[in-house]
Amino acid sequence: MPSLLAVSGSPSADSGTALVVDRVVRRLALAGHGTAHLSVRDLPAADLLAGRVTGPALRGAVEKVAAADGLIVATPVYKASYTGLLKAFLDLLPQSGLAGKTVLPLATGGSLAHVLTIDYALRPVLSALGARHVVTGCFVLDSAIERLGTGSVRLEAATDLRLLQAVDGFTDALSPGVPLAAAAS
Repeated sequence: MPSLLAVSGSPSADSGTALVVDRVVRRLALAGHGTAHLSVRDLPAADLLAGRVTGPALRGAVEKVAAADGLIVATPVYKASYTGLLKAFLDLLPQSGLAGKTVLPLATGGSLAHVLTIDYALRPVLSALGARHVVTGCFVLDSAIERLGTGSVRLEAATDLRLLQAVDGFTDALSPGVPLAAAAS
């Protein structure tokens, strides 16, 4: 099974984006994938903003990206784009840092006016980093996320279905012929 890394670019400690990613990561783990979740907000801010990859935390994060077969790149939408925190991290990757990788972009936001952020802001950067395949992403409205007291979320049924379809497309692109729904049964 491919190893998968989820990268969350939310600066918020109480991030709906990270909760949605945790839901996806748990689903992928149940299907037998090796998974990890990297929250960029937990990396040393001074090194991140200075572009210093020499410290152990940033070096380790970049190595995790290099070792993964597939990535989930998730961000809340701020000012009609992905977060500056995510941008700072993506800027640390080598020019071909996503070469050979399949990537699932996810975004959360307060309005459907931001749904094109995935295709017009995030996808070009992922492609420029050499991603082999950027699959169809998923945009989740903040209002569709119900935070549960357990550190998890419940999504509106239609949103959950779209998210799972995006995850299935991602796993199909990683392992053609083995959709997540079949692997999880």
